[in-house]
Amino acid sequence: MTVYLARRLIQTIGLLFLLSILLFALVNLAPGGPLAGQGQNRHIRPEKVELLKRQFGLDKPLPTQYLIWLVGNDWMKVDSDGDGFRESSGTRKGILRGDFGFSFRTRQPVLKEIGQRLPNSAYLMSITILIALLIAIPFGIISALRQYSAFDITVTTFSFAGQAIPEFWLGLIMILVFYAWLKNPFTGEPLLPCGGMQSLGIAGFSLGDRISHLILPVTTGALGWIAWYSRFLRSSMLGVVHEDYLRTARAKGLPERIVIYKHALRNALIPIVTMLALDLPTIFGGAVYVEILFSWPGMGRLFYTAAQQRDYPVLMAVLILGSAFIILSNLLADLVYAYLDPRVRFD
Repeated sequence: MTVYLARRLIQTIGLLFLLSILLFALVNLAPGGPLAGQGQNRHIRPEKVELLKRQFGLDKPLPTQYLIWLVGNDWMKVDSDGDGFRESSGTRKGILRGDFGFSFRTRQPVLKEIGQRLPNSAYLMSITILIALLIAIPFGIISALRQYSAFDITVTTFSFAGQAIPEFWLGLIMILVFYAWLKNPFTGEPLLPCGGMQSLGIAGFSLGDRISHLILPVTTGALGWIAWYSRFLRSSMLGVVHEDYLRTARAKGLPERIVIYKHALRNALIPIVTMLALDLPTIFGGAVYVEILFSWPGMGRLFYTAAQQRDYPVLMAVLILGSAFIILSNLLADLVYAYLDPRVRFD
């Protein structure tokens, strides 16, 4: 196991390095740039735009920009005539030493921007995934055990509908119904808030207010996952309920509850682990559509804003950290395989 983990971690480092080159090239070679809007502004002199390029290091060749982003600019010579990387632009340590630079948009450290948004996304997405699993797993089990029953047909129909409905459309419908149409009969205000994490004017933490702000985004985000997980678990359970080892367990006199939940479910959950591992990075990245629709200050909204305004340092930080999280979540899935299935060995 130790050798396997060491080998996977070494592979992760190499993969992240190659990904960083590819992502940096794609982000910087896209049409336009962080100063494209400044250059088209008639009220800003071209000399000011050139000065901003020098301060952000955008006047350097792309390979040099990548090296500055990766290892910092300590190795660059500072010239008094301005040919080198000027001191007025500051020095960077590079991401290898934990320095992701400053946001072009807010002039704040990138890690500070992420640190302010990541807890909000983790809070929203953790609740969404947990609720989705708490609903999908029982639905999938019962649907498989009662194949072709009215319950199974209902769950299957719901699954197809849930997978087909786009998140942005569902979110708009939820806002229209619960914010625009339905009103609180006592106060006349909208039944549910349409955005944000808490109501304006409320000091401190209010459990009721926080729950009311979670209902719409969590419902919008969880519907697709409930449909997907329940349908997938149903198929996985149907693949194991007729296996010989379950017949043997029943022949030994084990209660049906033990046969299903200890033996069948444990093996049926193995494919679910793969799906969950692929979905875990959304805890870091957030849900772009949900966070934009409901004005949730999370990572998805931060990424969308950075992409709109060509905030390259923020874009690269979100992409690299998201890629790292995807790779590590797949490693975690492999380890969970070994726990769920004793036949899996990492020799």
